[in-house]
Amino acid sequence: MPADSSPPSRAESAAPVAVLATDLDGTLLRADGTLSPRTRDAIAAAQRAGVPTVFVTARPPRWLDHLADVVGDATGGIALSANGAFEYHVASRTVTEVGTIAPADLAAIAARLRAAVPGIAFAVERADGFVREETFVRRRRLPTDDRVETWDAVASVAAGKLLAVAPDLAPAAFHDAVAAALGDTGELGFSGAVGLAEITARGVTKASGLARWCAARGVDRHEVWAVGDMPNDLPMLRWSGRSFAVANAHPDVRAAVHEVVAANEQDGVADILDRIALDRIAGRAGRAGDRAVAPASRQES
Repeated sequence: MPADSSPPSRAESAAPVAVLATDLDGTLLRADGTLSPRTRDAIAAAQRAGVPTVFVTARPPRWLDHLADVVGDATGGIALSANGAFEYHVASRTVTEVGTIAPADLAAIAARLRAAVPGIAFAVERADGFVREETFVRRRRLPTDDRVETWDAVASVAAGKLLAVAPDLAPAAFHDAVAAALGDTGELGFSGAVGLAEITARGVTKASGLARWCAARGVDRHEVWAVGDMPNDLPMLRWSGRSFAVANAHPDVRAAVHEVVAANEQDGVADILDRIALDRIAGRAGRAGDRAVAPASRQES
């Protein structure tokens, strides 16, 4: 079932935070894909204060392995991958499919798109890795095993994401053509990869993945703070109790959130985490002070 995408009420948005959900590329990570020492420390401090950070990303599972030491026990060791299609236990490298596209749906969606977009080619992100048909050619930022199969073989196994390119079309025209042809048969996300269409199953978004993860841990949506930078983050940002964009975010994202923080290169997410940790510490101190003065108040009465 799709996550409720209606924005929380003002009262819900002011609720105490229980978890910070963050996108990775362009948000938590620097432009070179690394995690700054300051942000690493801020994640640890917030977790010690009782607020874990859960990664919610378009990345496939295998692109998360280098972050295993940052994914804390408080999240169950889980990162949410492929725009909500997979839960990935990073330390054990175990993929759980929570919202994949069935083989019959892969074939149907591809047929619709081939009829509408000349020269389109496909690949998939599956639980067992990346697989493409021969005509899908794209330079990828991170290394990947390059498995080439016939389209029938590619589409024979459920996939977290269906990827598409059409090199002869301008990126904006390609994205618009895919959106029109796809209709409501799937979810088209834009994570910043120019000229790449990233499609998940109908109703599967970062919001649905995060909602499932939170429900399993008894966390209400109004207790979730979320931060992102690109349009594929919007479902998660609208679902969460309080939403943030980094200053380098897409204009549509900056316009949709409660608050804009510093850019990823200036550790904007660390600023949020520092605020969370300080508020938690201050709250504990206040409660301890209330308990300390209570007996004296009773004596005075």
